Amino acid sequence: VQLQASGGGLVQAGGSLRLSCAASGRTFSSYNMGWFRRAPGKEREFVAAITWGGDMKYYADSVKGRFTISRDNAKNTVFLEMNSLKPEDTAVYYCAAAPLGVGVYTTHEYDYWGQGTQVTVSS
Repeated sequence: VQLQASGGGLVQAGGSLRLSCAASGRTFSSYNMGWFRRAPGKEREFVAAITWGGDMKYYADSVKGRFTISRDNAKNTVFLEMNSLKPEDTAVYYCAAAPLGVGVYTTHEYDYWGQGTQVTVSS
């Protein structure tokens, strides 16, 4: 699976962005999808994940209620809608694909990664 993330940018605190991750290659709907982020000087951390059919969604506590993950299997795309952005959300955001039957919270469960898209939130 090849993943291409887009939609990052510079936004003021309180603003919104919508990230997209387009997949190609193997059957997109056979994978659970996740978003991770890496802030400067920090480890890559889990942000959100969605199961292959879109019926289950998981969020880090730090983004719960502000971010929404969704997917469109017909378009091989997963989205991350980010609202009420804070300066601490500044990071490079990565989408990733995990095979069915494994967890979604840790990086080692994902087999494929996109190249990342920069999100910068100014105060």
